[in-house]
Amino acid sequence: MTDFWLTNGRAHGAVVDGFAEPADQDGFLRLDIRIEDGRIAALAPLGSAAEGQDLRGGIVFPGFVDAHTHIDKGHIWPRAPNVDGSFLGALTAVMADRTGRWTPEDMTARADFALRCALAHGTVAIRTHLDTYAEHAPVTWAMFSRLRDAWAERIALQASSIAPLDRFWGDEGTMIADTVAQYGGILGMVTRLTGGVHDAMPDEFQPMLDRFFDLAEARGLDMDLHVDESGETGARALREIALTAMRRGFKGRIQCGHCCALSMQSEDYAIETVKAVADAGIAIVVLPMCNMYLQDRVPHRTPRWRGVTLVHELAAAGVAVSFASDNTRDPFYAYGDLDMLEVLREATRILHLDHPVGAWPAAVSRVPAEVCGFDAGVLRVGAVADLVLTRARMATELQSRPWHDRVVLRAGKVLDATVPDYAELDSVTGFAG
Repeated sequence: MTDFWLTNGRAHGAVVDGFAEPADQDGFLRLDIRIEDGRIAALAPLGSAAEGQDLRGGIVFPGFVDAHTHIDKGHIWPRAPNVDGSFLGALTAVMADRTGRWTPEDMTARADFALRCALAHGTVAIRTHLDTYAEHAPVTWAMFSRLRDAWAERIALQASSIAPLDRFWGDEGTMIADTVAQYGGILGMVTRLTGGVHDAMPDEFQPMLDRFFDLAEARGLDMDLHVDESGETGARALREIALTAMRRGFKGRIQCGHCCALSMQSEDYAIETVKAVADAGIAIVVLPMCNMYLQDRVPHRTPRWRGVTLVHELAAAGVAVSFASDNTRDPFYAYGDLDMLEVLREATRILHLDHPVGAWPAAVSRVPAEVCGFDAGVLRVGAVADLVLTRARMATELQSRPWHDRVVLRAGKVLDATVPDYAELDSVTGFAG
C-alpha cells in the first residue's frame, strides 16, 4: 500500500508547515496525514479522512536530525573506559585508544553499529565530528566518505573536523582544512589547546582564531566548533568567536556546541555574550546528557550544577538552539544510543523545557535540519514521509517512557529495523562477555 491516510494523529506546531488548525495548550495539533508515493500529500483537519490507520491520538514526529555526534570514537568504552569520569580522563583515554587502533576497519565497524542504532530510533540525518590530526586525517576522512556513500539512502551524513585550536596554526592547519574541503566537510575545532582543558584563554587565542577563520574563508567552508566545555569562568571563547565573525563579515554558517561555561559567567557578561551570538547569527547545539555527565564531576562530592548552557536565554534572543546526542559509550559519555527521543526527554528534564512545552520539539528535528542544511525535520505537503509514530497522546506521556515500540516510517513504509546487539562489537572492543 503506497497511498493511505494516517488518521487521528498529533504533531507539534513547531514542526508542521501549512496547517492552520488551533493547537492545544502544549502546542500540539490534531490532524490526519495523507501519504502518497512515499511523500506527504495532505495535512488535513482531524476527521477529514473517512478511513485509514488510526493513530489513536498519538504524537507524530518528522524524522529526527542529530547535529552533533562522534561516530568515529563511539563504542570504545569496553576497551578504553574513563576511569574517573572527568574531561581530562576522557581526553587521555581517547588519545591512548586512537593511537594504533583506529584503523578503517575498526572505525567503520563501530560507526556502522552506531548508525544502525540511530536508524532504528528514527533519525534521518546526522552530523558527526571526526578527530582530525596530521597522522591519521586522510584515513579517517576516506573512511567517512565510504560510509557516507554506503548510508546515503538511509541516513544523510555530514562531517566536521575536530582538533585543538593550536593545531590550525601552521602547516597542519592547512592540511586539515584542505582535507575537509576535499571531502565536502565542515571546518571544526575545539577552543582549547593541545593537552589542555577549557579554562582561561591563552594570549595567542585571537591570532589563532583569526587563522582558523582564514582557513575557512579561503575554502568557503562552514564552521562547527566545540566551545567553552567547562565550568571555568575564564573559558570565554564564545563571545570572541561571535565578535570575530561579525568583524570579518563571515559569510558561512557557524554552529557552536557545548558553551557550558556561559552559565557560570556573571549576569552582565552572559547577557552581552548572548546578544553577540544572536547578532552574529551563530547557532548553538547543546549536548545535555554528555554535559551533565562530565561537568562538575569531583570524586565523592555531589555536583552543584547541571553542566549545560543558557538555552532559554539564547532561544529568547532569537538564537537557533538544538539538542544532540554527542558521544555514545566512549570516554566522554559512557551511555547513549543515538536516540533523539531520549535526547529530547533528558533535555526536557535537565533544562526545564516544559510548562510550557514551547517550540522545543523542533530542537531535535526542524532546527538542526535548517542549521545544517538537511532537507528534513518538518511535516509539510511534498516532504518525504519519514515519520516517527508514538502512542503518547500528550507531553507528559511522551516524556515518561522511552517508547521502544515507536513505529518508524521511511518514505511512507514501515522500517524493518531493530537496534543491533552489543555482542556484535565484542571482537572490536575486546569485551569477553
